[in-house]
Parts: sequence; C-alpha cells; structure tokens
Amino acid sequence: MEELQRRLERIAYHQRLLAESLDEKYAFTKLIIKHDLAKEEVTAFLQLCEELNKKWDEQRAEGFVYFHPLLEEWLEKLNPKLEPKSAIRACLKQGIYPELMAEFNKLYRD
Repeated sequence: MEELQRRLERIAYHQRLLAESLDEKYAFTKLIIKHDLAKEEVTAFLQLCEELNKKWDEQRAEGFVYFHPLLEEWLEKLNPKLEPKSAIRACLKQGIYPELMAEFNKLYRD
C-alpha cells in the first residue's frame, strides 16, 4: 500500500512538472492540471461559457452594450477552484471563447 501511495505521489509530481512545461498557448490546459479539475468540472465550465456566449451574441444582436450581468452570472457559477482573472487570461491565450473572454477581461475588476 505504501508503494502505491509513493507511486501516486510521484505521478502527481510529474504531472505538475509537465503542466509547468506546457507552452503558453495551452494556458487553460495548464490551469486544469494546476487546479486538479476533473473532466466533469471542465465540461461544466465549457458548458457555462457556451451558454453565456450564446446570451452575449443574442444581447449584442439586440443592441445591448452593458454586459456586467453576464460576467456576474459567470462569476457566480465559476468553479471555486478557479480564480476568475486567471481563468479569463488562460481562455484568451488558448482561444477559448475569445470574444466573450475579452469582454469579461475588460469588465472584471479584482
């Protein structure tokens, strides 16, 4: 049992090292590894972004220019393992919902 525990710890250590060596174009992937997000958590994050991206597109088409409510909804539903500014920047670097994240980047204040 102790051997299994040591092997798991070594795998986790190697995983962290690999994550640190990832190119910046994989910033969101790096964030997933760094914060130990499960596949389900990543799927939920991407579904949230997809839903808000659709709302953002609809609101822009209707002439809206004030998108703070969308940011607030995203912040409320954001996985607590993720820091908002880091998640926004990582998505921008990796090209995940770039227009929505650019808007959130403008609006978000620490």
